[in-house]
Amino acid sequence: MINGKEIQSVALAATLLIIAAALPYYGSDYVLSIGITIAMFTVLATSWALFSGPTHYISLATAAFFGLGTYTTGLGFESLPFWSLVLLAGVFGAVLAALVGLATLRLSGVYFVIFTLGLAELIRQVITWGQNMTGQKGLYVLTDFTEANLYQMLVALGAGVFLAGWLIGRSRLGFALRIIGDDETVAAHSGINTAQAKVLLFMVSGAVAAMTGAILAPRYVYIEPSLAFTPLLSFQVVIMALLGGVHRLWGPIVGVIPFTIILETISANFPNQVTLFIGVVFLIIVYFIPRGFAGLIEQIRTWMQKREGLT
Repeated sequence: MINGKEIQSVALAATLLIIAAALPYYGSDYVLSIGITIAMFTVLATSWALFSGPTHYISLATAAFFGLGTYTTGLGFESLPFWSLVLLAGVFGAVLAALVGLATLRLSGVYFVIFTLGLAELIRQVITWGQNMTGQKGLYVLTDFTEANLYQMLVALGAGVFLAGWLIGRSRLGFALRIIGDDETVAAHSGINTAQAKVLLFMVSGAVAAMTGAILAPRYVYIEPSLAFTPLLSFQVVIMALLGGVHRLWGPIVGVIPFTIILETISANFPNQVTLFIGVVFLIIVYFIPRGFAGLIEQIRTWMQKREGLT
């Protein structure tokens, strides 16, 4: 059953979604460009948090799935409808995530992190080798889509991710994942198929990242392995999600918006300091706000409620 508080949350989310979707009609070209970046990272960070939030597995495979999606569009846009390529990229991402999950989710800690980081590099090297063998260095993706079209597709995908996250959180799968996050051994002894639960959610995250890459391929016009599979993307997604907070569905977007705006400013004015900025933000998260902005907001709210109770 949906209570009154949930109805208010859904109504607020729907209002914000409408405002966000209408950005091309009232924002400048520059604002729309920033909006696309924010929408992209919101989708990626939220889908990443759906898996890594409850399981505490830090995945650095986002770039692998994203790049797979861009190449799906790059290789097929001349022969297949664009919408079918986005769906096909989602299928490819889910299949790759299933294969990786079945092989690696028995690992834990730093071993899983290292494997997922190497996955993007492995695929990049394979594609680079294939292009060198054929003499093709990259792919042109020339379509009639405007920035507004791509932005609205990302917003629609983001709405789907939030809906999926809300439904998962209310399902038996979400309950099982919360138990796994608290203590995987206890979850296994309780009869929960921990491997299946983790693989299923990893497939959702991989499919969404691949679909995001497929949607954004026309924006890059020319794609090559070093662009599609850049490891920096994986680190940015992790930092944005952790900065916002992964224990709440709305948490990642709270980290994505300020991080993206500040990062864009630094990239434009101090391009050589981007890596330094990312490192500083990571240290701030670890030492000062380990539960992200969402956790900080909840702490302030709890403190204010206690203060009102004392008075």
